[in-house]
Amino acid sequence: MIEPLEDAVFDAGLVAAMEARADKVLGRSIRFSTPTFKEYESDELSGCGKNSFPAFSITAGGCALNCDHCQKKILEPMIPATNPDMLEQKVRDLILLQNFKGFLLSGGSNRQNEIRYERYLPVVEKLKREFPHLKVAIHTALLDEAAAKRMESAGVDTAMMDVIGAQETINQVYNLDRPVEDFEKTLAALTATNMEVSPHIVVGLHYGELLGEANALDICARYDINALVLVVIMPFYAKPGTFKVPSTGDVGKIFLEARTRLADKKVLLGCARPPGMHKRVTDAYAVMAGLDGIAFPADGAVSVANAIGRSYEQEHACCSIKLGQTGGDNADARKVACAA
Repeated sequence: MIEPLEDAVFDAGLVAAMEARADKVLGRSIRFSTPTFKEYESDELSGCGKNSFPAFSITAGGCALNCDHCQKKILEPMIPATNPDMLEQKVRDLILLQNFKGFLLSGGSNRQNEIRYERYLPVVEKLKREFPHLKVAIHTALLDEAAAKRMESAGVDTAMMDVIGAQETINQVYNLDRPVEDFEKTLAALTATNMEVSPHIVVGLHYGELLGEANALDICARYDINALVLVVIMPFYAKPGTFKVPSTGDVGKIFLEARTRLADKKVLLGCARPPGMHKRVTDAYAVMAGLDGIAFPADGAVSVANAIGRSYEQEHACCSIKLGQTGGDNADARKVACAA
């Protein structure tokens, strides 16, 4: 009995389907990511107090779209860097004071779901030239081939963007007048570069209902991505009364479908998902389905991995980016200590 899951309710049919694929799962090591842009502690893993991989927002808390699912709240914990000099100074300060490994560059978008990074890329290029060990990840939003090439030329390591598979969701939830095809064109532009590309799919993005997830998986499967990151809608951030919480069974089915469709790719569970018992069950499904990583794992996730015989590692960075820790599919189970 795993104590954090003793009151959990699981879908027996879904668990059986996952067990039927155990031979394809047990050889995959799972990575538990505990990035330092928020505090974390569980009964099974320790967080890292050092700000070694923070997130910066070039718009502070501002976003023109103000999507129904987010309401700009996801930007709140990020460090404001509203001009290039501010970004450079804050990064340099962190390099001097802490075990700084890299950063995530993000921000709110304009009405076309674009983020204007042009002024910041020379700073990224300069920092990467002086500190080649730094890893830089970026939330791209929608862009064209030229913008993707500029990010690549500046030295960005990892590019992340949301893939939305339903036109209704783009129009109604994102308040955006862009077609599904523009999301696929963005993914195509990014994968044409040498950057590692980690698209995100938000499970339940259409007000908590499953709608475009299958199409989004199809889009991601068509491209040479580094990893697919799945997150789950969190009504906590949304307009009150507009979203429901997707059932853990629906979420688990998407995990299994993603693992099956992208069998040769990394599939990760990202930071955002509902808390409490929902998160514990969701994370258990992620382990059983064979996902390759979980950000901020719930109590019980490590125990499930141990129970079914999956090895694991821990790293204090964004789940989409690798900071050089060794450990492949057959790595010995271990915890990676917070760097001193």
